[in-house]
Amino acid sequence: MSTVTVSAFIEAQDADLWRLLTDLPARADWLSAVDAVEVLGTGGFGPGTVWRETRARPDGGTEPEEFEVIEAVAPGRLVLGSRGAGADYRITWTLRTVERRRRGCTEVTVEQEAVPTRAYGRVLALILGGLAARAVESALRRDLADLALAAGPARSTEAA
Repeated sequence: MSTVTVSAFIEAQDADLWRLLTDLPARADWLSAVDAVEVLGTGGFGPGTVWRETRARPDGGTEPEEFEVIEAVAPGRLVLGSRGAGADYRITWTLRTVERRRRGCTEVTVEQEAVPTRAYGRVLALILGGLAARAVESALRRDLADLALAAGPARSTEAA
């Protein structure tokens, strides 16, 4: 299993960030790596909600990725699951209100865990582990920067 964690301080209220994270049709509007979002099923946002995002790859192509809400505790914790080729992924968003520079802001931490599900997934993790971790870290940092930009004119500062 490999885990990548990144954090940023975003000068916005946790409830506003929660709305951005959970407004599925609008995700393609603010996530620069997402070209399209298709909500699969009906009903409100919560455990069991499933959607497909078409994400840009570093090589210029696109790749569909399906997500399912495992846990949603507004406005502080969102856990998503995604099945990949040879690994299952768990992405946890944690939003925590903090005070910085005498202003309220939110520390946003996103953690992605990859659990190999097949033998070749374990072999690839051993061979490409460091490279894959750097690519995931870069993607998570980009998503955090996009979230900060979508939250308003205030800037974010990285925490870890």
